Amino acid sequence: MARILILGYGNPLRTDDGLGWRAAELLSSQFLADEVQVQTCHQLLPEMVDMIGQVEATIFIDAAQDGEPGELRCERVLPEAVPARFTHQLSPAAMLAWSQKLYGRCPQAFLVSVCGGSFALGGRLSPAVSASLPRLAELVGALTNRLMH
Repeated sequence: MARILILGYGNPLRTDDGLGWRAAELLSSQFLADEVQVQTCHQLLPEMVDMIGQVEATIFIDAAQDGEPGELRCERVLPEAVPARFTHQLSPAAMLAWSQKLYGRCPQAFLVSVCGGSFALGGRLSPAVSASLPRLAELVGALTNRLMH
């Protein structure tokens, strides 16, 4: 199992909501597979808690809906108490809480996001989000390298 998990998520058919997928595609060739696992998904699901519970760190990548389009953010994610039952979609904080509850451990975690400008139907990122993608990849690359050392 890799030491670090990068999860890019969102809907690639809803313009800027596809940020996580585009970022994961860009990042997938930058790391050794035995050190860093890069994965895409439409949403965070309960069955992913197993992967999160086995790594040293997780980096979540998603589009944000609040803020200035193209604004890049990186914030630490801490476990957050969740209801007793899983829901169909979970937040990064809830995923960490379930990892702690089920496996007795919670990896370091970060949410890297870019504020989207459009979430309409479409397969392309908006110009503002597209322009932020190289900076996002650079930030995630630096964060990943720091976490490995």
